[in-house]
Order: sequence, then structure tokens, then C-alpha cells
Amino acid sequence: MKNEDGTRYTKEMKDAVLDRMMPPQNESIKSIHEDLGISRPTLYKWRKQARETGQATLGNDQVSGRWSSEDKFLVVLETYSMTQTELAEYCRKKGLYKEQIDAWHASCLGANSGEINQTKRLFQELKEEKKRTAEVEKDLRKKEKALAEAAALLLLRKKARAIWGDPEDE
Repeated sequence: MKNEDGTRYTKEMKDAVLDRMMPPQNESIKSIHEDLGISRPTLYKWRKQARETGQATLGNDQVSGRWSSEDKFLVVLETYSMTQTELAEYCRKKGLYKEQIDAWHASCLGANSGEINQTKRLFQELKEEKKRTAEVEKDLRKKEKALAEAAALLLLRKKARAIWGDPEDE
């Protein structure tokens, strides 16, 4: 975490920059880079590290309605055990509404229930597709047999003409 002079950035500086990336400021990395002169790769690294430690960060001019699934999940985790007062303070600090967090929480809870229904639906579709494939293969075998029979009849007809001559010529 060195700046262009080769000196280290202080933890306070890093925290202040991360705060600028988070709501309600939602400053982009580009604007922070232009304002403070900290390299973009360093800012991206700090944001990534903050996310890995469980902080929900934006830093890309996004509003709360456009948060990534990962950030929404982190917000739900951060706020799960908060009291109403703590939650209200958190919402003010992050520029969120309680209703948004409630919706994200419900979405997180229902995330795996769709998998069961989807699995059942996919299994049914697979079963129907196998049945359709079997019918198409059966139809194909019938057509192959008919084609082979027609080819055999044509061959016999050709041989009969060669042996007895063409009855239409007479």
C-alpha cells in the first residue's frame, strides 16, 4: 500500500477512501484516483480486500438498487442481528432503505427453494425429451426399413428387366 512517493498509506487514509466508495457517497474509483492520486490498481485492490473481509462496497457510481448479489448478501449478513435502531443508523450511513434490506433478505432465504422446483422441472423436461427421442428413433427405424424395402424392390425390378427384358418395349 505505497503511494507514488514510495511512502505507505495509513490505515486511516485507506479507511477514508473505502468510506468514499460506500454509500451514500458511492464515489467511483476513477474520481477518487483523480482527486487523491492513488493508483487505480491500488484502489481496486483495497475494494476487493474490503469485500473479502465482508464489507459491502460499491465504488463504481452505483446506486443501491444496482448492487451486486454479493454485496446485497453481505448487507443482509451485516444487518441480520441488528436492532431496529442499529438498522436505521446503518441504512442512513449506507444510503439504503429498510425495505430494500428486507427484500434482499427474503430473496436470500428463497434462493435455494427455486432449485428444488427447477430440478423437478428439468427432470420432467428430460423425461419428455427422452420419450420424444425414442419416438423419433422408432419412426426413423420404420423409415429405414421402408427405404431398404423400396431399394430391394427397385433392384429386383432392374434384375428382372435385365433377365426378361422390358415388358413395356414389346
